[in-house]
Amino acid sequence: MIDNTQLAVVAPEILLLVMACVIALVDLGVKSRLRNLTYGLTMLTLAVLAFYTGELGAQGGTSYGFNRMVVSDSMANWLKCFSTIAMMVCMVYGRPYAGDRDMLRGGEFFTLAMLALLGIYVMISGNNFLVIYLGLELLTLSSYALVALRRDHTIATEAAMKYFVLGAMASGFLLYGISMLYGATGSLDIGTVFKIVGSGQVKHQVLVFGLVFIVAGLAFKLGAAPFHMWIPDVYQGAPTAIMLIIGTAPELAAFAIAIRLLVEGLLPLAIDWQQMLMVLAVASLFIGNLAAIAQTNLKRMLAYSTIGQMGFVMLGLLSGVVNGDPIFARNAYSSAMFYIVTYVLTFLAAVGIILLLAREGFESEEIADFAGLNQRSPLYAGIMSICLFSLAGIPPMVGFYAKLSVLQALVASGSSLYIGLAVFAVLMSLVAAYYYIRVVKVMYFDAPITATTVAAPADVRVVLTVNGGLVLLLGILPGGLMTLCARAIVRMLGS
Repeated sequence: MIDNTQLAVVAPEILLLVMACVIALVDLGVKSRLRNLTYGLTMLTLAVLAFYTGELGAQGGTSYGFNRMVVSDSMANWLKCFSTIAMMVCMVYGRPYAGDRDMLRGGEFFTLAMLALLGIYVMISGNNFLVIYLGLELLTLSSYALVALRRDHTIATEAAMKYFVLGAMASGFLLYGISMLYGATGSLDIGTVFKIVGSGQVKHQVLVFGLVFIVAGLAFKLGAAPFHMWIPDVYQGAPTAIMLIIGTAPELAAFAIAIRLLVEGLLPLAIDWQQMLMVLAVASLFIGNLAAIAQTNLKRMLAYSTIGQMGFVMLGLLSGVVNGDPIFARNAYSSAMFYIVTYVLTFLAAVGIILLLAREGFESEEIADFAGLNQRSPLYAGIMSICLFSLAGIPPMVGFYAKLSVLQALVASGSSLYIGLAVFAVLMSLVAAYYYIRVVKVMYFDAPITATTVAAPADVRVVLTVNGGLVLLLGILPGGLMTLCARAIVRMLGS
């Protein structure tokens, strides 16, 4: 018998599912001129969910439902809140672009975005290996359809096929690793697996074999090298509005399942997965940043940039288990959470500028397309510069503090190996600064290729200005968000 307490644990998921179905049905019955109705319903639903999950996150309680298969804790609720806000911003930035390219005609855009967010919610709240996998599949299947939404666009269709094939392989890795752990422990519950693995009664070799496949699946979802093959092609080939969706909120979900699986479920195997994450982090920082230098397509450059940024996230994750110190773990995991949240915030504004400059029949995704942007629109050139400086880790942008917090977690361990990793990460950040500053140079010092002014709808202009302002403001005053992340991690670890 399902009682009200259990339903309360999954109330955000239920509301999201119901409204996704309602929006799909409403969209079937409205004329194209009334398409704003479905947009309004989508934004209203997302606003309610953002407020509700944020309120739950602030309360800080932890509750379980459905035989402990799902969990509602502070980390989960805050990540849901941030994911929902990110999806709202994606809808604001992406709607004019999608409308110009006839992507709103069938109504799938809003419904698939809502279903993708539902998959993100399930991944974040999953306290069971199978539930996490089901959420992952809901997200990826919705993402495949979104990438292929422009049916008459050959490049987008090709990107969707690549995404589908490589995504299926990654899902297979993750599912095979889960099956190995289930065979070894006899349970899919994360808490039970933690106890059985910690008891030392299961053969270590079997556990490590399953762990390798789980880490490989996680690395694919995070976009870490050498499992990064899909990111450049999919980011470049997907419609820019869809690239924005798959490059933001899903990253928060990938971070959540990394915490759930590796920290809450497989912490006794930390000595093994730390070494794997170390290799992935070094490879991501090296390959992502060096490959980005050679790119002339801005979307592809941001794709390789993402790979390098995920290297920092994994450095934060791997540095959380040193000498069993819970305070050290809190600082490391909260720095990784802070990093992924601020990265998503910055990525939203950067791609929002690309969407703003795009117009019907012209994508504006080459670096050369940004030539002389400052002369055409100082405001948008300034916002883009703030985002690029933040991604490069230049103060006073929030990206600087995010990188600093991860590096502090590494150095605080006192391990010469971790200090060496911190030095390597700094060197790779210097390499990354080159290709970010190159775009700034093009915007401010190259002659514009067109004299047309940059026009934007009022809602896009306001949200984009606030978005860029937050990247700067959180760099000057990072304490509030950092404290929020630390409290969320402490409550999660304490539960």
